[in-house]
Amino acid sequence: MSDKNESTDAINPEPDKIPESSSQQAGENPSVVDSETESVNTHLLTEPMEVHHHAHSHGKKNWKSYIREFLMLFLAVFCGSLAEYQLEHKIERDRAHELAKSFYEELKSDSLTAVIKCENRIRQEQALQYLSKYFKDSSLTELPKLFALNFEYGISFRTPGVFEPKTAILEQLKSSGSLRYFKNETFQSLVGDISIAIRNIYDRQALETSARIEYLNPLLVKHHDYEFWNTITKGNTITFDVATKNYEESDDFVPFRLRGIDKIDREFVFGCLSFYSLNALQSTRTVHIQKYRDLNAQLLHLLRTNYELN
Repeated sequence: MSDKNESTDAINPEPDKIPESSSQQAGENPSVVDSETESVNTHLLTEPMEVHHHAHSHGKKNWKSYIREFLMLFLAVFCGSLAEYQLEHKIERDRAHELAKSFYEELKSDSLTAVIKCENRIRQEQALQYLSKYFKDSSLTELPKLFALNFEYGISFRTPGVFEPKTAILEQLKSSGSLRYFKNETFQSLVGDISIAIRNIYDRQALETSARIEYLNPLLVKHHDYEFWNTITKGNTITFDVATKNYEESDDFVPFRLRGIDKIDREFVFGCLSFYSLNALQSTRTVHIQKYRDLNAQLLHLLRTNYELN
């Protein structure tokens, strides 16, 4: 019998005993796995969590620290404000220099124009004075070349003596508030004075126009020799001012004949020409335009000095 058992064992050898793993146990018995998982979760939930705290030193600040921080903040704000102020000051200074240069060029141009206009006015005043004396006691039938030239310069001409100052930059200074860029009180005062002088010049020239319409234009309409005009302008092919200058410088003689001699009131004409020469032209030139020229010169000198212009 024992031999039988041995043969049986040889046919069916007993396998080695291997320890069962948890996975094998889980496959064989799922309830065991669930019980173990639940046990682990319960342990994690009930176990107190370990917290790590970083060590911080909470030292107390003394009054010196607060003062130091305050001074640093104050210094930062102060430096920022100072930089902004310097930037604004530079912008204003550059703007003032730019305006000063433009204003200087405007004044310089008007100064030259005023000289030319005054010369033309003096020429016209002299022509009117010549005519007023001639009309008073000289023959009006045989007129010399000088009479014709003075008649044109004194009565026919108007534009050469009209002075119209440029005011673009001046008005910009006043209307846009740019005058504040110029801290010089003398400059600001002169700007106000020259504005008044310009307004007075325009007012005076408006009065001259009214006097001209009333007293000189009738003389042109009634007595001027338009044939003479047509001859020296070569049929209006050249301007009258150029034609008159050419005639003055030439040796030519073109007859000039007053129309309606019998209707000329010599005393009235003498009074009209004298009034226009002395009370209108000369007064405007010697008082109002001269006032402008003086103020113009002061402003040019001030701008040259303060802003190094030439």
